[in-house]
Amino acid sequence: MTTTTSFRRLHRAARGLLFCLAASLAAGAAAADKVTFLTSWYAQAEHGGFYQALAKGIYQKHGLDVTIRMGGPQVNGMQLLTSGQADFLMGYDLQVLKSVEQGLPVTTVAASFQTDLQGMMTHEDVKGLADLKNGKTVLVATSGRTTWWPWLKAKYGLTDAQSRPYTFNLQPFMADPNTAQQAYPSSELFQAMKANVKTNFYLFASDGYPPYGTTIVTMDKTVREKPDLVARFVRASMEGWKSYMADPAPANALIKQDNPNMKDEQIAFAIDKLRQFNFLAGGDAARMGIGIMTEERWKKTADFMVASGLLKPETDWRKAFTTQFVKDLKVMP
Repeated sequence: MTTTTSFRRLHRAARGLLFCLAASLAAGAAAADKVTFLTSWYAQAEHGGFYQALAKGIYQKHGLDVTIRMGGPQVNGMQLLTSGQADFLMGYDLQVLKSVEQGLPVTTVAASFQTDLQGMMTHEDVKGLADLKNGKTVLVATSGRTTWWPWLKAKYGLTDAQSRPYTFNLQPFMADPNTAQQAYPSSELFQAMKANVKTNFYLFASDGYPPYGTTIVTMDKTVREKPDLVARFVRASMEGWKSYMADPAPANALIKQDNPNMKDEQIAFAIDKLRQFNFLAGGDAARMGIGIMTEERWKKTADFMVASGLLKPETDWRKAFTTQFVKDLKVMP
């Protein structure tokens, strides 16, 4: 065999190998399932695990081509989900239970946080939520009147006469030491700190408010027809959350890209609060893994809603969730 003939054969073999490699890569890329995930608000640290799974290639590792779309005040997430414009939605237990009551075929498949992030910001004289009944004015947003406000009223004997509208402006709170207002630890507390206003904060979950926080919601049809897709999205998202709490820098870059108003200082403040309140790894997640949900917790939320007149007693609350994707997930914090 001549040198020229050997070279030609080697060249053909190399070309064949390269062709096979390219075809394999193309097939791998084509195999990635396209998924659209719709968040509940503008990009922020409370969405960090999902952005981390995107930034670190965790979704890609699980065969997913994920697009994250931001929610906002004019975005009806449930409508976009049910109309097929999103595959997964960052949801809320009360919203899903109410949707089930209305006959919408939606269900919750995982919970990023073991408790809801909602709480009350007060001035320093208030030493607990029970103190609110002592003549305090409470600022409540429209959404709060059909979620946490009925729970708070029933638990501590508050009245609607004490409430005033919350318009997401902190000036009324800052101007009146007798006023308390709804707050997220990562948002309103940060604004108050920047204004040098001393505050106390009381997380509703610490006093028994039952819902989970930052859940993943999808259609019943998706669970039924694409369980493997749901399982991969849930696992990748929870792995993203674990990664985010260890090193948030990759996700933070994407968060600021999507939401330029979100600055480093506020993101750092929010992450500190996520750790302080142990939203991700507390409760059942400490022993059962990130993302876990239980039937007991969902029943507590449904019972509270029924007792408050927020949910019809005959509603099949078990349709609002499934534990099949988290019960054996074991993404340990």
